[in-house]
Amino acid sequence: MLRLREIAVVGLLAAMAVLCGCRLDMQVQPKQNPLSRSDFFPDQRSERPPVEGAVARGELREDTYFYTGKLGNSPGDYMPFPVTMEVLERGRERYNVFCAPCHSRVGDGNGFIPSRGFARKPPSYHIPRLQKAPLGYFYDVITNGFGIMPDYASQIPPQDRWKIVAYIRALQLSQNATRADLPAGQTFPAEPPQFRGEPGSGATLPVVDAGTSSQSDLQKGEKK
Repeated sequence: MLRLREIAVVGLLAAMAVLCGCRLDMQVQPKQNPLSRSDFFPDQRSERPPVEGAVARGELREDTYFYTGKLGNSPGDYMPFPVTMEVLERGRERYNVFCAPCHSRVGDGNGFIPSRGFARKPPSYHIPRLQKAPLGYFYDVITNGFGIMPDYASQIPPQDRWKIVAYIRALQLSQNATRADLPAGQTFPAEPPQFRGEPGSGATLPVVDAGTSSQSDLQKGEKK
């Protein structure tokens, strides 16, 4: 009886060893390498085109205006989300990266690239035609380009494009504002900002005292 039990144990261990030897790791499983030939499909391509009508995750784009800036075939003239100080700050940051080299930081078209001999100077945002242009027009130009200006659809996501548009409108207002446009409680001209400690050098930026900056005044005006 003991001998039979020993044989059974040895047989079980041998079977386990054999089964472990038959284990198939994921890295050696049957698969097709990218762009390799496959005899399974009639065209012998292992890479298959997407199913017609398939939509990638996050790319449904139900809000047509948000992604095109148009209502039908015409540009719309409203922002698809509220404009806050954070939106304008992000718009300014993205504008200075992608737009200011040609359009300049104040939007007058005298950017660094035109000043170095670029053949076509961009128009100023402050001419009557562009002052009256709807917001969707600027979004469409950023998305699809215009004339010799390339599109920025691949560099700037839709949300940031709208934030740049909001900042462009703020630039237009800044160059053509009147006293009536000032928030309640803000003086004109604004007091110069005061800096904390030593002024900045070429390697460091000055630190503005938030209590005296024009941005702080604007935020106070918004709260009122």
